[in-house]
Amino acid sequence: MPDFPLRKTMLFIEDIHHDGGPAPATPRRRAAIVALVKNPFAGAYVAELQQAMDDLKPLGLIMTDRLIAAMGGIEGIDGYGKAGLVGEGGELEHTALWHVPGGYAMRERLGEARAIVPSSMKMGGVGTRIDIPLGHINAAYVRSHFDGMEVGVPDGPRADELLFALAMARGPRIHNRMGGLAAEDAVGEDGLR
Repeated sequence: MPDFPLRKTMLFIEDIHHDGGPAPATPRRRAAIVALVKNPFAGAYVAELQQAMDDLKPLGLIMTDRLIAAMGGIEGIDGYGKAGLVGEGGELEHTALWHVPGGYAMRERLGEARAIVPSSMKMGGVGTRIDIPLGHINAAYVRSHFDGMEVGVPDGPRADELLFALAMARGPRIHNRMGGLAAEDAVGEDGLR
């Protein structure tokens, strides 16, 4: 049973009041949470990693709950995404440990979320930043919700650490006008349309 001691978490909150053109009636909120944890696999190749995802599930739920609170509650959250960043002592595959704990925690707490949780992964040293891709929670083809949020921690990830991130959004991009499937027309049965 791998151990992922938590070193720190950080919250990022953006309220977008204007983006050129007329101001929206309601500001758009995006928020992200990151956690820096010890990477128990750093420095060695380990063939079997999948079972370690279970050890990260509690962290996924804790981060999701804090993120929902930062968003001001669950009402209206309609975008999400996740990311993983590994320090240079690990390997990119270690970031994939976040797929189940991060994605399923948000789906569990948000209820009707059917679309795949967009994800990005990369390796980097202390101070490296990563973009968390965002998409609509029920239909991947809703273009108005394609977005990203950049996050990073000044003192991580260290060589033997992993940075795990979750992000949520309320509402489409300000002044979205690229057409495609409208959020209100999404059926969401297959997570695509």
